[in-house]
Amino acid sequence: MIEVQNLMKRRGSTVILDSVSFTARPGRVTGFVGPNGAGKSSTLRILLGLDKATTGTALIKGRRYRDILRPLLTVGALLDDASPLPDRRVASHLKWVAQSNGIAQGRVHETLAQVELQDAAKLRVGTLSLGMKQRLGLAAALLGEPSILVLDEPVNGLDPDGIRWIRTFLRQYASRGNTVLVSSHLMSEMAATADDIVVINQGRIVSSGTLAAVTSGFDSLEDAFFSLTGRAVADNRDAD
Repeated sequence: MIEVQNLMKRRGSTVILDSVSFTARPGRVTGFVGPNGAGKSSTLRILLGLDKATTGTALIKGRRYRDILRPLLTVGALLDDASPLPDRRVASHLKWVAQSNGIAQGRVHETLAQVELQDAAKLRVGTLSLGMKQRLGLAAALLGEPSILVLDEPVNGLDPDGIRWIRTFLRQYASRGNTVLVSSHLMSEMAATADDIVVINQGRIVSSGTLAAVTSGFDSLEDAFFSLTGRAVADNRDAD
């Protein structure tokens, strides 16, 4: 389980996050949505130990990320701004990641097959398309066979077939009792993928619950998003 409780983040006089609280539960895909600058990436960075909160907690299975020994065995993460060295070969990058957490090297080819990137093992990262880089990032997240996935804009750069593939993959992954937290600007995709929705706007959670509860009274998740944030989905094209 992921538990975010009363996260506050300030930079000088600017409030980035204001009492952010939500839970992502096992066996479910939780969609984390909001306009540009709403605080999605800031929240995920705090959760993954890449930034510090002013106050509040962000826990993974009851522990802070930095307190988890060999964290890739517990939580796999894909952040939108993370990218391996362009001159490194695909398989070499994954071997390096695996070695950092004591993961068997055999997992490299297993995860490449999982994300349908096995034919790219010898390619250099810099030659990959954006969609292939997204699959590589997902492969790295899966190396430790974690029970929790935290993904920031995982469908960015994927073609329609790739989007359908990752939708199916995430739902199947969650169906095995795993926890999936995914941020996205694609409301239609979240409506087709997520069991639960957390909507953040201007650093505050403005709605959370099951997809049915959040969209109750609206024709679609896009309509609910506009009503809750005052922003059209078309304005929300990039991760904050």
